[in-house]
Amino acid sequence: MVVLRRLVLVTALGVAAPALAHVTVQPTTAPVGAYQVLRFGVGHGCGDKAATTALRVEIPAGVSVARPQPKPGWKLEIVRSGETVSAIVWRGRLAPDQFDEFVVLTKLPAAAGPLAFPAIQSCGAQENRWTETPPPGAPRPKFPAPFITLTPAAPEGGHDHAH
Repeated sequence: MVVLRRLVLVTALGVAAPALAHVTVQPTTAPVGAYQVLRFGVGHGCGDKAATTALRVEIPAGVSVARPQPKPGWKLEIVRSGETVSAIVWRGRLAPDQFDEFVVLTKLPAAAGPLAFPAIQSCGAQENRWTETPPPGAPRPKFPAPFITLTPAAPEGGHDHAH
C-alpha cells in the first residue's frame, strides 16, 4: 500500500510539474466583455537558485480596464500608452522555491477566441520570456504566453428571447 501511495504521489508530481513550469493565468476561460479578475501564477524562479525579482504582464489590445492588485513588499508600475494600460510590472522578491499570484481586474474585449497576456519573469539579470503565441493547432511552445479563451456570453435568464 505504501508503494502504491508513493507511485501515485510521484505520478501526480510529474503531471503537476509542467503546470508550475511557467507563468499561468486563471481562470482559463471567461465570457466576452466581462469584468474578470485574472490571477497570474509564478511557479518558481528562473533557475534552481534565482529568485524572481519582477513580473511584467502585457495587456492585450481590447482590454479596456486593467487594475492591478498591490502586493505587500512589491513595487507596482502601471505602463500606459495614452489612456490605455499596456503593461503592469511588479518588482520585489520571490524565492526560487516558492510560488505566488499577481492579480489584475480586467474588462475583457467583446470578441470570442484566445487572448494572450505575454509575461516576462525577471530574476536579476536573467529573464524568462513567456511570450510565445502559436497559431491554433500548432504544438505547445517552449515558452507559452499565458492566455484565456473568451467565450460568447450566455443569454440573459438562461434562454434566448429573440424568436
